[in-house]
Amino acid sequence: MIRLVLLLCAAPSYALAVLENNAAHDVSTKMINKFLRRIAFAIRHLQVSEFRLALGKCPFCGPTVFVRLSSDDSGVRCARCAAGLVHLSIGFAIRSSRIEISKCDVCEFSASGPYVEFLIKHSRTIALSEFVDGAIPGEVRSGVRCEDVQNLSYENASFDLVTHTEVMEHVPNDHLGFSELRRVLRKHSLMIFTVPIYDSESTLERAHLSDGVVVHTSEPVFHVDPWRGGAGILAFRDYGRDILERLLGSGFSKAHFVDNQIGIPWIRLRRVVVASS
Repeated sequence: MIRLVLLLCAAPSYALAVLENNAAHDVSTKMINKFLRRIAFAIRHLQVSEFRLALGKCPFCGPTVFVRLSSDDSGVRCARCAAGLVHLSIGFAIRSSRIEISKCDVCEFSASGPYVEFLIKHSRTIALSEFVDGAIPGEVRSGVRCEDVQNLSYENASFDLVTHTEVMEHVPNDHLGFSELRRVLRKHSLMIFTVPIYDSESTLERAHLSDGVVVHTSEPVFHVDPWRGGAGILAFRDYGRDILERLLGSGFSKAHFVDNQIGIPWIRLRRVVVASS
């Protein structure tokens, strides 16, 4: 019984679907695998003393139960679709910006996850991609399009909305990257994204490229990258509040922060950046 309760808390909609499908002898392997991955995540991250539940409304799947498995941000999830804190922050920012996703051609710089599933279902068109070392922009590897924000293969003015999460701190030349992202946006369109933003006025440049070689100007910092199996990926900078000026300097007409909260004390949504073309 205790195990069943934990399963239902970790992913209730999938647990119920599995039970119902078992009764009908028609179990989806894909559903089972997704369910088991969520259970494994819950087991790895669960800190009993930090466990919390709260009713709420997910920007992607609607009425839900929010779960906190541990004290760190990665432990906060929507129990229905498994969206984490970063993607929930993007979702609420899109909602508050009153964007009609169904009328948008969207570019998102990832290729999987609850947010991507939402975009596939609701946007007019969706272009998904990942960065892969050595890949030519626009090349498809293992069914996934490869893109480099410093040299995008998309045509000018291709999209009504561009989104990305925790990308730009890993881009060697973010001015070039922001300029390319502006290029592929249509007039009066939005880019909505997250990066770690530190409590400082100025951005700290931690590293740069010189003739293709990484030169470190501060102690190297690496962030976990699920797309690369959890391997660390170098952070070239720690952004400060001047990221807004950096966006204006890259061709965007306006830029501001969005700081949404949803009334649940233990859910602290990430600061989101919104830039207008």
